Amino acid sequence: MAEVRATNITWHEGHVSGEDRQKLLQQKGVTVWFTGLSGSGKSTIAFTVEHALVERGHLAYVLDGDNIRHGLNKNLGFSATDREENIRRIGEVAKLFADTGVLTLTSFISPYRKDRDQVRKIHADAGLPFVEILVDVPVAVCETRDPKGLYKKARAALAEGKGMGFTGVDDPYEAPTSPELVIHNDQLTPQEAASQVLSYLESKGLIPPLKG
Repeated sequence: MAEVRATNITWHEGHVSGEDRQKLLQQKGVTVWFTGLSGSGKSTIAFTVEHALVERGHLAYVLDGDNIRHGLNKNLGFSATDREENIRRIGEVAKLFADTGVLTLTSFISPYRKDRDQVRKIHADAGLPFVEILVDVPVAVCETRDPKGLYKKARAALAEGKGMGFTGVDDPYEAPTSPELVIHNDQLTPQEAASQVLSYLESKGLIPPLKG
């Protein structure tokens, strides 16, 4: 839990409601949270969904784990404490994006269940929809992909008795117990995976069905 250090602050209510923003954008804000191991294809699916949504005329934006660490979270490492703060910050940013009416897609390993549950709670407290999607790919398959060579480095460090705290190798990944959607991304193309996400959002009334 982040320490609260700010004092003498007051929440200021604006004059524009969520309903006003929805009317302006002609859409409802939502956070779609992709979680899964490194190499599972979270970012590829998220960016594919973003492209499809924009082509349909919706305002959508991807908050990607690596991209966020280039700016907002560049002062955070990969310890359990830093990972908790990483997810706390991006959860708050995603909530703000969703509150503006943006279809917000996040791609983070987010390995710890309690951190994701806290993000879900802050959305629920704000009356904003939160969709947790598990991109489920066996670690062995993720290792064969290993686009950054991180699994190889982690295995080598572990063999030397050092360890890296790398999720799936020497640090745990706590899968969601009740995600809204599970995508078995070792069996699908990015387009097929994105189609599952779009279909789910349509089924829940979060986006309108594509007009045929």
